[in-house]
This record gives sequence, structure tokens and C-alpha cells, in this order.
Amino acid sequence: MVDAAVPEPARPLRVAVVGAMGYGVNHLRALRGLAAEGRAVLVAVVDRRPLEGEAAELAGDAAYHQDLADVLAVDPPDVVTIATPIPSHAPLATAAMRAGCHVLLEKPPTASLAAYEELLAVARETRRACQVGFQANGSSAYAVIDEVVADEEIGEVTGIGVVGTWVRPTSYFERAPWAGRRRLDGVDVVDGVVTNPLAHAVAAALRIDGSTRAEDVAVVEAELFRANDIEADDTSSVRIITTGGRKIALGLTVCAAEASEPRVIVHGTDGRVVFRYKTDEVDVDGVSGRRTVACTTTPLLANLVDHLHDADVPLLSSLEDTGAFMRVLEAVRTADEPAPIPAELVEWGEDEVGRHVVVRDVEHWCDRVADELRTFTTLGAPWAPAHGAIARLSVGGTDVATYVDGAGTSALDSPRPHLHPVRTLAGVCVTDVAPSDHTWHAGVGLAVQDVDGNNLWGGRTYLPGRGYTWRPDHGRITHEGWVEEPSGAAPPAGGAADPATGARAVERLAWRAPDGAVLLTETRTLTWAAAPEGWELGLESVLTADGAPVTLGSPGTNGREGGGYGGFFWRLPACRDVDVRTAGDAGEEAVHGTVAPWLGWSATTEAGDVTLVLAGATPETAADPWFVRVSGYPGIGSALAWEEPVVVTPGTPLTRAFRVLVADGRLSREAVASAGARLATGASAPA
Repeated sequence: MVDAAVPEPARPLRVAVVGAMGYGVNHLRALRGLAAEGRAVLVAVVDRRPLEGEAAELAGDAAYHQDLADVLAVDPPDVVTIATPIPSHAPLATAAMRAGCHVLLEKPPTASLAAYEELLAVARETRRACQVGFQANGSSAYAVIDEVVADEEIGEVTGIGVVGTWVRPTSYFERAPWAGRRRLDGVDVVDGVVTNPLAHAVAAALRIDGSTRAEDVAVVEAELFRANDIEADDTSSVRIITTGGRKIALGLTVCAAEASEPRVIVHGTDGRVVFRYKTDEVDVDGVSGRRTVACTTTPLLANLVDHLHDADVPLLSSLEDTGAFMRVLEAVRTADEPAPIPAELVEWGEDEVGRHVVVRDVEHWCDRVADELRTFTTLGAPWAPAHGAIARLSVGGTDVATYVDGAGTSALDSPRPHLHPVRTLAGVCVTDVAPSDHTWHAGVGLAVQDVDGNNLWGGRTYLPGRGYTWRPDHGRITHEGWVEEPSGAAPPAGGAADPATGARAVERLAWRAPDGAVLLTETRTLTWAAAPEGWELGLESVLTADGAPVTLGSPGTNGREGGGYGGFFWRLPACRDVDVRTAGDAGEEAVHGTVAPWLGWSATTEAGDVTLVLAGATPETAADPWFVRVSGYPGIGSALAWEEPVVVTPGTPLTRAFRVLVADGRLSREAVASAGARLATGASAPA
């Protein structure tokens, strides 16, 4: 925590304004009022450009300089306000504090998290106060919202959404060399919709949640896009998950057809609160009805002056309390380069603001981000990445499954190739993807939560002694190409029913850490063939480590009893009247965690009755316990590391193989047992 700033004497504080010809003119305006009250006096104005217009008028007789160093060398003021290009924030603020000045620094405070931490260290060392120019942090709205939430007027808070749909003309990105840039001359700038024009919305959402420090943020997922011909993002979705587990989702753009006021929405089980920080109003819609509360804002420069005269007056937007925002900025800085929005989705508008780019229907998608707390990708926005179909499985002329590359999966859900939809021959879907209860569940495929400490399952990571925890540890599995291209359609039932003579595909995959480094390589073989009861899917996975052993674990190996999931997993759609069984046990509790040659699942879905029969196709696979969920959600899998980790060593690949019968209707227990025995022994179905 920053020590209390050294108090200043009870006299008008001497203030220098840096960047007077830009946003700093607002600081000059604020100073005029403070000077009239005898609380502050302008002693110097700094700008590389000669003063003119309003800035020259407001500067009056104050000394003019082109460099802050000249001011600090002669007679350092009590306070320096800084409104300059983003890359200059850290060096100017550092110089001012080391010269003994307190600082009002425009947002963002720095262009990287590392620079922020260095600046925070300077503030602590020098005991100088540093206020950051998130003006909305001075609003009384936060107290209003805190009271509404504490009184449970909107029930339990379920998340916070933000909508920011603004318009910026092309001239906006031409106003300065750094505008619209991620870096300039090798120096981070990190200009963009998230970190500059709508940064106030980000900060407001974090403040409402009470997550203001860097340590309050667990993970940040940033999806950056651009429609303008710039380097930075102009249309983005961001999902923040705090250490308290709260989800904050922001849909932001400066490419709307018409500008609207940004909204921060607090969702509750019994209503919601909307904060419109530009008009300083709070709309409450809860159990007590609807009302609008007009709020007031304390100017940040005035608050800084009050704080310096009386340490009991807290800073409303301290440097330390912008740490959470800086975690978001850092995620934007280190994210992939913003993806261009396809030209067919871009239009042009021209009005009083000038000629500007319009992304078609962007307002709709930003609204959905804030309402559903999901990203553009998971919502399926037309400019976002989508799952690419890399194979289509067909049996007897009927399409039964699509194999996708996982590109349309949220980064926090650990993208990976998977089968979805998978259907019976009659067309009943037997898979689900990104369900609301576990958005990281993805059809049929392979996923492991602990791959040498990297989460390739998705969602929270189970840690010993801490339980499920959000961490920035999400990797992905990528399709690297085909060893054997998908061979086409399998013959219908009545023809060859042996999977060996059906259709197949052999794929190369890479299991990657969050930074893209390859942890494991995989050779995956898919087979599909007709069977007397329906059709049969085969999946064999061969994992290879290169260079060093790789440990595979699970919540079970990390201390969660009965939580050894990871490996082959099949997520089903909503089911009722589930009959799950093995040869010796029946029911979720009895089957979960048992070792048996096969497992049968019969259930009624919204589209009809279905039966799945799963079997391990090798002795090693058959020795893995079954993972079963019925009451919480419908899912079945084979647990690769139930209670003890599995180590993949160089030169010794890890192989697991499965055969699955997919059938319409509820097969009899005898038919399930017969199919299970056939699949488990590797025998072919009778033709």
C-alpha cells in the first residue's frame, strides 16, 4: 500500500499543467475554479506547441515552457498535471515525483503493466500522491450502487456487463502520430478502444465490482478487431474474471452507426442497475420498482488538492487503485494483433463528426456481450473466428458428425478440435457445445486440465489447498494437418460393418501452453462405420513428448475426491430418464469411478431417445475409470489420471483408444451388454 502522501501547507498549491494544448486544457479550466477559491494557483504551463486559443487565455501570466524538465529544474511546483501522449506518461510522472511533486496523470497511467509497477514503486518511495484521470471515479454513483446491492434490491449479483458504442471519424486516428497505434518506434503505445476512448467504462465496471487492485483480477480475455485502417483495436470484446469469481464482459466499439452513451450494467437475480457515467445517472430496476438517481461528481484535481491538505480525504482514483485496469491493458498489449473485420461487414457513414467507419450490427453484438457476459467469438459475431469444419463423417449417405478445429472457442475454454454435432442415423443430436453450465465442454474430444501445470480443459483450475481457481493458464490443442485425409463415407449397414473397412482420418495435433509452446504432439485416428444398432465411432489418440517428460493430471490428482476427469470426454445435450450402467453397476453414483470394459447410456433428449455404448479398445484404456455426470449435467468420459498423474516420457508414447456405438432409441439392457462386449473385445459387428 502507498504510504500517506506528505501533507502540503495550508496555502494555495502551486500547479503546473503539462499538455495544455491537448486534453490538458481541461486541467486549466479546473484550475481557474480552484484559483478563485484560493486553493490552487497556476504557476507553469508546458507544451511543445506554442499556446494559443483557450489554452493561452487560461494560462494567463503563468510561465510557459516546452519541457517539464525546465520547470522542475528551477522551482518544482506542488502538483503537476500530465495530459500527454501515452508513452510519455511514465517518464514524466516519474520525473515529477522524484522532484517532489504530486501528480494528476491522465489515463492510462502507463503503456504496460511493468511500467505501471515501476511508477507505483516510485510513488511509494517518494511518498507522492498520484491521481489517475478516470473522471467517473469521482462520481457519487458508486455509493448509490453499493447501497442498492447491499440492500439486495436486485437480488444476488450475477455479473457486470458494459456497452460502449461510439463513433470516431477517420480524422480521429490522424490527430497525432501515436493515435491508433499499438507501438511507435518500438515503444508501446497501446492506443485502442479498450484502453483509451472507452477506458473509463472498463475502470467503472471494475470499481463497481470492488476490483481495483492488480491482484483483484484473475484472468482477462481480450478479443481485438479493427475496421479502420489502423494498427490498434477499434471494436473489441473483453471478459474479465476477478479473483472473487465475478464475470465482467465488455462490448466496445468506435465504429457504431450512431453514438450512444456508454452503460455499465450490474445484473442481478431480481433486477439490474445501469450506470451511465457520461450523464452521471443510475437507473435502478429491482424489487422496489424503477427509479433514476441523478448523481454528482467530484473533480479529480479538486480531490487531489483536498487530499494534500487533509490526508483523511482519500484519493478517488489513486494510482494503486488502477492496478486492475492495468491488468486489462496488459492483456490488450500482449494479445494477438487486432484482426481485420471483413470488408463486406463494413460501411461508411458521414455526419457532423465527419466520415467514419460503421461495422454492420455492431451495436447488437455489443449489447449481447454485456447481457450474456460472453465474447464476440462465443456469441458467433460475424467478424469473429468460427469453428472450421475439417471433416464430415457420413455413414450410408447420412451425415452423422462434423469434426471442427475449435477456432470458435473462447480462449478461457481452451480451444481444441472436437466432434459436434454428433447425430444418430435418424438425426437426433447427442452432443452439446459451450453449454451455459460449463462453457468449456465441447462435444466429443480429448481435454486434460493439468498438462505440466497448463489447463487444456478450460474453465477454472483445481489447485491443491485452494480448490477451483481462475488462472491465466489456458492452453489449446491445434489441428496441424492430416496424416491421412478423411476417406469419405462409410458404407451403410448391411454392407461392411467392420470399422477397419469403414471410413477413417488420421490427424496431427499439437498440445500448446498459453504462450503457444508445444507441450505434446498427438496423432489422432478417427474411424466411423455402420453397425447393426446404428453406427460406430472410433477414436485413438497417441501422445508423444519430445525432449522432456510431461505430466498429465486432473482435479483428482490435485486433491479433489472423485474429480479425476480428463482425457476422452463426451458432453451430451439435456437428458432425462437417464439409464447409465456397466456390466456390474447401474446409476450415476455406482458407475462413477468404476473400472469396467464398457459403459452404456440410454436417455431421452429433446429430439428423441438415444443410446450410447462406450468401450476402451485397448487393455490400458479399459483400465481407466469411467467418469459419469447425470444430476449436475449430462456427460461421460474416461479418466486418464483418476488419482495419480500419468507421465508421458520421450520415446514412450501414451495411447488410448475408444469405440462408441451411437444408436436411436433405448436399447434393451441385453442389447447394450451385447454391444458393449463386442466393442470391448474389438470384434466386428456381424454384417
